[in-house]
Amino acid sequence: MSKMNTLLSRIKPLHHPKPISPSPIPFPPHFKILVKDIIQILSTHPHWQNSLETRFSDCETPVSGIAHFVFDRVRDPELGLKLYEWASKRSDVNDLLDGFSCSSLLKLLARCRVFVEVENLLETMKCKALAPTREALSFVISAYVDSGLVNRALELYHIANDIHKYPPDVIACNALLNALIQQKKVEIARKVYEEMVKRDGCWDNYSVCIMVRGLCKERNVEEGRKLINDRWGKGCIPDIVFYNALVDGYWKRGDVERANSLFKELKMKGFLPTTETYGIMINGFCKNRSFQAVDRLLVEMKERGLDVNVQVYNSIVDAQIKHGCKIEVRKTLRWIFENGCEPDIITYNTLISGSCRDGNVHEAEQLLEHAIKRGLSPNKLSYTPLIHVYCKQGKCVRALDLFFVMTEKGHPLDLVAYGALVHGLVAAGENDLRSALKLFGQMVKQKYKPNVVTYTSLINGFCRTGDSSRAEKTFEAMRSSGLKPNVVTYTILIGCFSKEGKISKASSFFELMLLNRCIPNDVTFNYLINGLTNNVATAISNKANESLEIKASLMMDFFRTMISDGWEQRAAAYNSVLICLCHHKMVNVAMQLRDKMTSKGIFPDPVSFAALLYGLCLEGRSNEWKNSISCKLNEREHQIAVNYSEKLNQLLPQGLTSEALKIFHTLLEGVKPHIQENNFIVPASNRS
Repeated sequence: MSKMNTLLSRIKPLHHPKPISPSPIPFPPHFKILVKDIIQILSTHPHWQNSLETRFSDCETPVSGIAHFVFDRVRDPELGLKLYEWASKRSDVNDLLDGFSCSSLLKLLARCRVFVEVENLLETMKCKALAPTREALSFVISAYVDSGLVNRALELYHIANDIHKYPPDVIACNALLNALIQQKKVEIARKVYEEMVKRDGCWDNYSVCIMVRGLCKERNVEEGRKLINDRWGKGCIPDIVFYNALVDGYWKRGDVERANSLFKELKMKGFLPTTETYGIMINGFCKNRSFQAVDRLLVEMKERGLDVNVQVYNSIVDAQIKHGCKIEVRKTLRWIFENGCEPDIITYNTLISGSCRDGNVHEAEQLLEHAIKRGLSPNKLSYTPLIHVYCKQGKCVRALDLFFVMTEKGHPLDLVAYGALVHGLVAAGENDLRSALKLFGQMVKQKYKPNVVTYTSLINGFCRTGDSSRAEKTFEAMRSSGLKPNVVTYTILIGCFSKEGKISKASSFFELMLLNRCIPNDVTFNYLINGLTNNVATAISNKANESLEIKASLMMDFFRTMISDGWEQRAAAYNSVLICLCHHKMVNVAMQLRDKMTSKGIFPDPVSFAALLYGLCLEGRSNEWKNSISCKLNEREHQIAVNYSEKLNQLLPQGLTSEALKIFHTLLEGVKPHIQENNFIVPASNRS
């Protein structure tokens, strides 16, 4: 029985026969001479119009009776258009070209991909009520699909169905269906497929297979199986190609059990798995890190006499490296060679990448040399990992050498490699910052748009050399190009200006960071706190000149106020940062910072309380304040909190009042009255 099943599986499935074109009109011998003469006149005669007039005056055949033969035999669309335009201007009604002749011209124009002329002819035929033949319209649809103009092909498909009342042939329909699936327009493809099935002769086994493959790519495997069952015996006989699509679909969905079950089922039904089938299973098991199952499948392939191709070995090696397995390069290459397979450049690239990942640059270089000796052509994926690792190791000279070798061979660096090289050169010091700038310029010339990492690397380089002015200009160029600086970018600049004592500048970048919803980290906070506490005198003395340089800073304003009110420097610094965070609706980040300051022995005070309550109210979380912030304040501390809350209230748009201020006044009613207004008494723990 199993032998019978095996034999049956080898029988090729039935397909619908290709649609038969209309029987050609008989071609009398004297027509051959006439067609040949017309083509020669169109091709060679300078006064071809007169020559055509003379030639047709000598015969009884009208232009309309011979034109389609000419269109079918010329290869130059210009010749066909010349004859069409000449015939269109003739006064004899017998010479006017009919729909059949125009359809022949349509095929010629579509074959040569002159779609502007195709559209012009279709419009003219529409105006003259000339319908293109099914064959011609099918030909045009296929040509549009082949050229990637799928939307227009779809429009013509609907025109054929809805206006001309005949569907395109199965070849055109399948081409359109396949293109829609490739563009992931599965819903549109499903509608086209359903229309194809409704019309007998417009679909075949391949149509079903295309649709099944599309559904499986979208991980809708069950619908794909149902589609096969619905068409079984109705012109569709599933073969191994169907099973391959289904198995692949299960793997893409991560359904290991069903993929394995279906693989066993197809063998039990007598279908012979192909190299592609095993490749799908091996690739799936590799992603699942089931390397023992992979070994069993390799043995099974050999037993069935199937050759294991290099793509299968590449999948295995790539998976082993990605899963962190230890790879012995020599042993791996010997294993591939001994199994009768030749490693390709992808094999070497994968191994080079793995060696670079492990920091084994010498081994990676040897692999590159070995690939070249074997006649393989290295590409950017061969060089890029080496450039990356050399940059990380600070060996920028060698990285540049590889860069030049790579570009000389016609393999320009990709964006990531450029970024790595720029970063490596910046990290190497100031003779290399210049090199980085040159490389950056070359990168822009080659129309690579530098990313955030590349810009940030340059900014870091300028900051390290004390050139904060160029760092700031690079930052502005980065924003002008439409890129959003990240936390590293802002932190580098904040750190640079803080160390230079330009604390107002640092605070402006901090507030810009918050305005752009970029969340600071511990390094950012450390730079700011240290910058404020180490530059108190500068921060206060620069107040008069600050408005001339930069926009007034919220953080600096509160820091100066707190210093003036007698707050200890670090407490004033932390509170100023807390106020900024809360004002920009980052209360959760502010609470994390509050916990950090507490762990360092700087305990929350009335200003911390006012800032956090203000922030919670801004975020619409006023009902959470009792569970989020402590309220153990005495009478005078309440008054201090109220005064700072009133100052925060001034930051709101005119006419609005923070709910925090209302809460404070309610709290004040519960403490002893007769508090003198503006009687600021700083808690002893926070006095200077």
